[in-house]
Amino acid sequence: MKKVLVLGCVVMGILVVSFGALAASSDAWIPGLASFVLPGAGQLINDQMDKAILHFAVAVGIGALGYGIGFYVLPGAWYLIPTLYFAWSLYSGYDAYTVAKENHFTLGFVDRGIGFSYDF
Repeated sequence: MKKVLVLGCVVMGILVVSFGALAASSDAWIPGLASFVLPGAGQLINDQMDKAILHFAVAVGIGALGYGIGFYVLPGAWYLIPTLYFAWSLYSGYDAYTVAKENHFTLGFVDRGIGFSYDF
């Protein structure tokens, strides 16, 4: 039991150090995570309105049309819909992350007062 506890602490330490290095080097993970949770949100943060609408519409289409077709046309196919949605979320998050990384996305406090700004 002690070995498992020590191994868990070592793994958690490695994750904390690597996450800290990632956060210190770039803030591009913010649009990536936002777009993974809600496809299109990261593209909206990256100021790509057309792409944000497209990513959100595809996510809604996967859910609505997929479950409708899977329930009425191919009853066993609706098991694939969560997999398709997860794959689209991964792609959307990756796309938002790469665009933010290329544009040097940063997030921080503004000079006067409390607020946030981002810089491309």
